[in-house]
Amino acid sequence: MEVKTWKIVTLVTGWQVAASLIYYAVFAATPFFRAELEVSRFLVGVVITAVTLGYAISLLPIGALTDKFGERRILTWGLLGISVAAVGVAVSWSYITLLVAVFFVGALYGTAMPGTNKAIFNKVPSNRLNFAMGVKQVGVTAGSGISAVLVTWIAGILFWEAGFYLAAGFAVAIAILFFVLYPPVEGTSEATYPDFRRLSQNRPYRSLVIAGFFLGAAIFTTTAYTVLYMEESIGTSVAIGGAVLALVQVTGSLGRVISGWICDRLPGSQRRRTAGVLLAQTTAGTVTFIAVMLAGSELLAAISFAVLGFFVLGNTGVYYSCLGSLVSSDEVGGATGGGQLAITSGGLFVPPLFGLAADTVGYWASWTLLALLVGLAGIFIIRVFRTPAPNEKSDKMRSIDSN
Repeated sequence: MEVKTWKIVTLVTGWQVAASLIYYAVFAATPFFRAELEVSRFLVGVVITAVTLGYAISLLPIGALTDKFGERRILTWGLLGISVAAVGVAVSWSYITLLVAVFFVGALYGTAMPGTNKAIFNKVPSNRLNFAMGVKQVGVTAGSGISAVLVTWIAGILFWEAGFYLAAGFAVAIAILFFVLYPPVEGTSEATYPDFRRLSQNRPYRSLVIAGFFLGAAIFTTTAYTVLYMEESIGTSVAIGGAVLALVQVTGSLGRVISGWICDRLPGSQRRRTAGVLLAQTTAGTVTFIAVMLAGSELLAAISFAVLGFFVLGNTGVYYSCLGSLVSSDEVGGATGGGQLAITSGGLFVPPLFGLAADTVGYWASWTLLALLVGLAGIFIIRVFRTPAPNEKSDKMRSIDSN
């Protein structure tokens, strides 16, 4: 890629790291929430639902505002807002105030996907789009991995709240740097919402959005319960559990970059290349959830989680690239927003069910649930692979007419 393109990708990825560091610190801190507030695993899942709910309901309005004002301003103010919300989590004095604080963390994190995706789609050449998207998505797993180590490590030295204070300070610095270095951009004259009626008539897009719900359930729930599972079921310390979660994020980052690189080099249409790789990832992910369930030692659990991270957390870059291949260029923003909303909705409803299953039956039932959901995602991805998108059909008809 050219130097100018690398600059954009680096700035956007750095922003994503800082934002995800705060957002996923909420997930890494679940053992401390449970211990300090003396709540059940189910109520821990409700905390994850609160942060995810904030994220879900903010996606569409923030996406429209991003189109109106441009990604530079939205991403800058969004990151500053997340920093304030992180401090709110640290100073929470009750379960209710914690729910309110994490809700605002999620709502302000909603600036991430519309703004960063808009930057990548608009400023990166099409022949490097999958790779650039994978690199940008590494910011999510990198931020999550750092938060897992930061929150659990610093809790052993000072107190768990210190991790949120440090993450907030780092995010403020990145927000200022981003605003100074990112090229000024112009927005549109008005904020508009995507045409969901038109998108809903796109059969492969509809199938991929449904798959996104199941994939999101797996991603958010795994991130929320890895540390707690390692502590309660495998018998490790919270610090070791945090290290395993960080390992999951590292392998997830590798999965995003490698899968994007593979997609750029496979033959065939963008839809079939990305859907094929995504299907392979979900198939392997189903198997690795069973492996996590059966792992009986610290080493086997760590290895199973590492492989799980590569295939399950490593699929989002390809997922977004596949979404973009199913719609016309002027629908990419709305299509991305709808796909992200599906992923987030999975994280909204499934974590409490996972916790409830662990409380009432055992963790084996919880991991089996995630394996089944990822398997269902694979079924819908097969439909994406086999069904041409409307824009592909139009291109084919134009080709026939020209002949």
